[in-house]
Amino acid sequence: MRTLNLGACLCAALLLCGCNPLMTASMDNLKSAVTGPPELDVSPADVAKVEFPQLKLTTPSGSGVLAKVRDRGDLQFWVAAGKQVLLMRDGLAVRTIGLGVDGDLDGTRLITPSPFKQGLHLLPDGYTSQRSIDLYKGSEVGVTLNSRFRRKSTETLRILNKDYAVLRVDEQIDAPAIGLRATNHYWVDPQDGFILQSEQQLTSQLRVKIVQLTADRRPAR
Repeated sequence: MRTLNLGACLCAALLLCGCNPLMTASMDNLKSAVTGPPELDVSPADVAKVEFPQLKLTTPSGSGVLAKVRDRGDLQFWVAAGKQVLLMRDGLAVRTIGLGVDGDLDGTRLITPSPFKQGLHLLPDGYTSQRSIDLYKGSEVGVTLNSRFRRKSTETLRILNKDYAVLRVDEQIDAPAIGLRATNHYWVDPQDGFILQSEQQLTSQLRVKIVQLTADRRPAR
């Protein structure tokens, strides 16, 4: 996992630094201390100024905007101007770089068929799955994470002044080897399963909130 070449993504991060004030604010926010800066305010006009698909990422240390600069198959590379990197696959965060104050998520592998690829909107209530995670801090590799999905209510989600009718799906996760237990939340388009917003516990210390700002599924260039 650690041998993945991210050179192209980091070059893109340098280009993003000059995109607009939003990307600079994003970099400053994500580099802030654990005490955390104020929530980053994002407007539709800000998002429209950047040619790449974007998401808003909130961590314990701050919030910022990341741009999708590359697709490799179903793996997406999202990069902030401050060189923080988030890798996602079908809406699941599978690796982070520079986001965890106490260590990043170094890799994720699905042990059972991926419920995220299938689409969370199609899962029966109580569906179970397993995946394996690697943690950068402590060099813990191959930690088994068990999960159980629960279908919740239909809700209205507001992103950039636009309302979306979504299905909330909760994922109860348990990794006994590292004492990790948490509940992830996914707000899913009930038509195609696209995850517009999520709250995911990636490590014992790193919980992220991900909001898709360009929910029209534009591909990276």
